[in-house]
Amino acid sequence: MAATPPAVALGTAAPDFRLPATDGRTYGFADVAGTNGTVIVFICNHCPYVKAVIDRMVADARTLLGEGIGFAAICSNDAKSYPEDSFANMQRFAKAHDFPFPYLHDEDQSAARATPSGFDIESQECEKAHRLRSIATLFAHGLRNILPFARNND
Repeated sequence: MAATPPAVALGTAAPDFRLPATDGRTYGFADVAGTNGTVIVFICNHCPYVKAVIDRMVADARTLLGEGIGFAAICSNDAKSYPEDSFANMQRFAKAHDFPFPYLHDEDQSAARATPSGFDIESQECEKAHRLRSIATLFAHGLRNILPFARNND
């Protein structure tokens, strides 16, 4: 992850990115954005917290995607320092857990540096206008805080 996350105010436009995904495609923010908002999570394969909640995250992502909320995961770790987070291992991890969303490789950490993040599992919820609405640990707050907003987001 980026060493020093920037301070960002809620309401800031979501940063754009162009990153390769484990499915062989390249995605930008617009490609993963949903009609009712977007959740971006920063994860890595080797993190014990990710390993503990990955199946729940995938289930939650399926629910969010069904509600018109875009969802993507980004791995920004240095594969030289964390070989388990290499692109090839990201592909295996995404396949093993049947990710219904793009798993993006941020090899140069540009997306991480442009995004306010500080936890291994962090979501950034962006409303329809793609302005940052909240920064939260997804599993501490859960779907109960994201879905009502998406359902009432005009």
